[in-house]
Amino acid sequence: MTRPIIVFDLDGTLIDTAPDLLESLNHTLAAGDLPAVDEIGFRRFVGQGGRVMIERAYAAQRRALAADEHDRLFGIFLDHYSLNIPGRSQPYPGVVEAIGRFEEAGFALAVCTNKYEASSLQLIKALGLTRHFTAIAGQDTFPFRKPDPRHLTRTIELAGGDPGRALMVGDSQTDIDTAKAAGIPVVAVDFGYTDRHVREFEPSAIISHFDELTLDLASRLIGSANGRKIL
Repeated sequence: MTRPIIVFDLDGTLIDTAPDLLESLNHTLAAGDLPAVDEIGFRRFVGQGGRVMIERAYAAQRRALAADEHDRLFGIFLDHYSLNIPGRSQPYPGVVEAIGRFEEAGFALAVCTNKYEASSLQLIKALGLTRHFTAIAGQDTFPFRKPDPRHLTRTIELAGGDPGRALMVGDSQTDIDTAKAAGIPVVAVDFGYTDRHVREFEPSAIISHFDELTLDLASRLIGSANGRKIL
C-alpha cells in the first residue's frame, strides 16, 4: 500500500515570501512607470504566479498591458526575485516541526505551487528543506496548473502517491478549488495571501498555526474521504 501523502502549496502556506514578492513586484512596476502597491494590494494580486500578479496590478490601475511589455516586465520580475532568493523569506512557525512529525509517521510530502519550478526549487533549497519532499511541482512542471486538478493529482503521482490517500494544504481559493475538483480533502491556513477569509471557500478544515496540523487531523480527513483508516 502506498504511503499517505500531504501536498503543500508554497507561498503563503509553507513559506512567508510576501516581503520578497512584494519588493520584486514593486521593482517591476517601477520599470513600467506604475506606482508601488502595499501589502493589501499585493494580497489581491497574488496566487497565480508572477505573470498574473503583474497583469492584475496593471488592471487595478486600469492601464493597458501589451503582450511584449508584459513579457519584458515579467523578465524583470523573475530576474529581481531570483537574484534575491531567499531574501527575507522564512518557513512559517511550526512548519519544520510539522514536516518532521509527518515524516516520522511515514507520510510522503510534496509541493504543488503556481510559482515556477526553478524558483520553487531554488527557494526550497536555500532554506534547506529540499530533502523532505519527494516531488516539487511548479506551474510549468506540467501543461496545466492550479486550479486545474491535474496539477495536484499529477504531483501526487510524481511523488509516488495515491490521490485516494492524499491531503492538500494551502492558503487560497485556488488551492481549495483545486483540491475539491480532485476529490481530495484540503486544510486551509488562515495566515496566507488572500484578501478574503479562507472560511468563505469552505475547506475541509482551517488552521491558524502548523501545530494544529496534527496526525489525527490529517488521518481523519484522508480517512473520511476514502472510507478507510490511514494510521
